[in-house]
Amino acid sequence: MQVWEYKVVPAPVRGEKERGLKTGAARFAHALGLMMNELAAEGWEYWRAETLPAEERTGLTSKTTVYHNLMVFRRPLENAAPRRARAELVESYDDAPASERRAFLSTRAPEGRAPRLGPAAEELEE
Repeated sequence: MQVWEYKVVPAPVRGEKERGLKTGAARFAHALGLMMNELAAEGWEYWRAETLPAEERTGLTSKTTVYHNLMVFRRPLENAAPRRARAELVESYDDAPASERRAFLSTRAPEGRAPRLGPAAEELEE
């Protein structure tokens, strides 16, 4: 079974100027091509485009839904052994009877004090 790693990036919102490109559609296509070629050089394969809703604040108390255009890229994972083990666990979960499925997944979190975290910003050593 092939295991993939995914990368999601926002789609360009405007075209890139280039000599000989006069229309907005041609400039936008050029911008998409630049982004796709840039990621392809890093080993990413274009997979699909999605438009997804997101709730964002407007003002102090109100919220509105906006839609974001996203591009999804993927590439195969070389070291997929841990992910294969997880995939096998999911398959065994699907095959298990309903009475045994509770042992696989739990929504219970350990109780007690949260661990103490260090300072928010650490000084960089030079």
